[in-house]
Amino acid sequence: MFLARTASQTAVRATRSWHPQHCGRERIRVAPKVQSNSYDAGSITVLEGLDAVRKRPGMYIGSTGERGLHHLVWEVVDNAVDEALAGYCDTVRVSLLPDGGVRVSDNGRGIPVDRHPVEKRPAVEVVLTTLHAGGKFDGKSYAVSGGLHGVGVSVVNALAMRLDVEIKRDGHVWRQTYTHSKPGPLVKGEPTRETGTTVTFWSDPEIFETTTYSFETITRRLQEMAFLNRDLSITVRDEREDSPREVTYRYKGGIEDFVRHLNATKTEIHKSVIAFGAEGDGISVEVAMQWNQSYGDSIYSFANTINTHEGGTHDEGFRTSLTSIVNRWAKEKKLLKDKDDNLTGDDIREGLAAIISVKMANPQFEGQTKTKLGNTEAKTFVQKVCNEWLADWFERNPAEGKVIITKATAAARARMAAAQARKLARRKGALDSMGLPGKLADCRSTDPRESELYIVEGDSAGGSAKSCRDSMFQAILPIRGKIINVEKARIDRVLKNTEVQSLITALGTGIHDDFDLAKLRYHKIVLMADADVDGQHIRTLLLTLLFRFMRPLIEQGYVYLAQPPLYKIKWQKANPEYAYTERERDALVRAGTAAGRRLPKEDPVQRYKGLGEMNAKELWETTMDPANRILLLVTLDDAATADELFSVLMGEDVEARRNFITRNAKDVRFLDI
Repeated sequence: MFLARTASQTAVRATRSWHPQHCGRERIRVAPKVQSNSYDAGSITVLEGLDAVRKRPGMYIGSTGERGLHHLVWEVVDNAVDEALAGYCDTVRVSLLPDGGVRVSDNGRGIPVDRHPVEKRPAVEVVLTTLHAGGKFDGKSYAVSGGLHGVGVSVVNALAMRLDVEIKRDGHVWRQTYTHSKPGPLVKGEPTRETGTTVTFWSDPEIFETTTYSFETITRRLQEMAFLNRDLSITVRDEREDSPREVTYRYKGGIEDFVRHLNATKTEIHKSVIAFGAEGDGISVEVAMQWNQSYGDSIYSFANTINTHEGGTHDEGFRTSLTSIVNRWAKEKKLLKDKDDNLTGDDIREGLAAIISVKMANPQFEGQTKTKLGNTEAKTFVQKVCNEWLADWFERNPAEGKVIITKATAAARARMAAAQARKLARRKGALDSMGLPGKLADCRSTDPRESELYIVEGDSAGGSAKSCRDSMFQAILPIRGKIINVEKARIDRVLKNTEVQSLITALGTGIHDDFDLAKLRYHKIVLMADADVDGQHIRTLLLTLLFRFMRPLIEQGYVYLAQPPLYKIKWQKANPEYAYTERERDALVRAGTAAGRRLPKEDPVQRYKGLGEMNAKELWETTMDPANRILLLVTLDDAATADELFSVLMGEDVEARRNFITRNAKDVRFLDI
């Protein structure tokens, strides 16, 4: 989902491969085989100690804000899911405790408690006090592992003021407590026939900016994990309130259910979800897909349950195969004439919801955020499997195939119409001689790294912003009124919109498959709108446009929200103060009065109804001056969740929107959209 953060703090066993000769509706289950190797102290590989974690937590969990806090939960859950991937666990429970702690339990094999052959300590102690210690590193205990960075549960111990571990293994219950990462004795308890691990931890408030967990964030992430691990039951319980909340996710359909979930608020154009999978040497793949009537695509790829936000070789293999097979089938069936141009990938993927999930022994991650799969064998394998299955599916489902081709050709016509509209706009001089929008007040700097683009609601606010900006590095682009809702419009209509044209041209990156981040002209894109309902709507429309057409801008941290104040407190004989909430206003007035300052009798506190009410000096001091302004960084923690959210908030389904608002009203402080 989208989260907004202050810039100054930015700090989802038996397997069966599919082959086209297998008929009809048979379900496919693909997962790594259970390992025959033992999981004991000797299978724990030790790499390094914990010394640096508390000093530089951001290196290990990304930040010490909300995202980093929740990363602790993901690390512990990843251990449980690794047991599920290996075939030893089918139930995971996560509880948010009344005292601020988090408890994660599973019914896997249990962390080994016997003496480590090298470290001469209980293996569980090695796992919890040594970075990168675990059974996943030598490939013996786990053929497939989910943890992205592999730092393991030890980083949780390092950043917790207390951690309790309870292990059911070797016929007994074993318990150990850690205080500020220091181990107490490992105590052998009562006998049991069960197996599993329970980790309870309390994050350290001296390290984290907040220690309050979001039930919504955790449930959305763990629902995704349940989709990706067919038949794995994941329960999340919130015990922090008088009436505890509990939800359980378990999906027999796996990623097929994931696709149905993505399309829940959309209208599908063919009934069946296309689902298939295969297993090769050290790699397996599952694919599920279905087209709907929307104009964007919702395609998400995963490697060992890690969301590969930046795509990678498995994603490339799927896209290459899809484009090739659809064009070939369309021409064989004369749905495209030989003289016609091929459909582009964008044309074919319009309205497609798809999940590509690979599981492999040694995934190599690349990219800026290490969420891009780099293994070349993944592309070859995925492309081969998709070629075989998709060719067979289109042959067996010609009626549904024709509907898909009809939608893709309509998308192609819209694309060509949009291209023609852009050419006409240039001929008519809609753009100036430099190829930039005429109403853009550009900055003098040509270095994107120091340049900022303020996208401002309304001409009057745009005028004030132009007057007060630092023209060396701040550019202003006024947006008149509300831009087109791209969630409800095809690309030709979107690109005919003057405001959209101006924004795309000013940024310089292009859109969709033509997007090139290297051509971005500004490394800070700041959305500045009034702090009222209309302003919030305009920001959401702009975010929808950026998410659907230029998503990497959000994924890689170039988009910010300006935070203009709501109130101006006019002290007599003193500089005014600005407040962003009613609570802050009241606190400032109380503090100032207690300090002996006085307010004028008339209009002591001004409530800004919009940016246009600020003069240039006020706008600069409060919203644009780098020394004083507050910018919220728009981040994308989960693209699939954001996709669902945009479909609900900006799509056609009014009932879904009403249900969302009703369901999430109590968690509104976590929904910065």
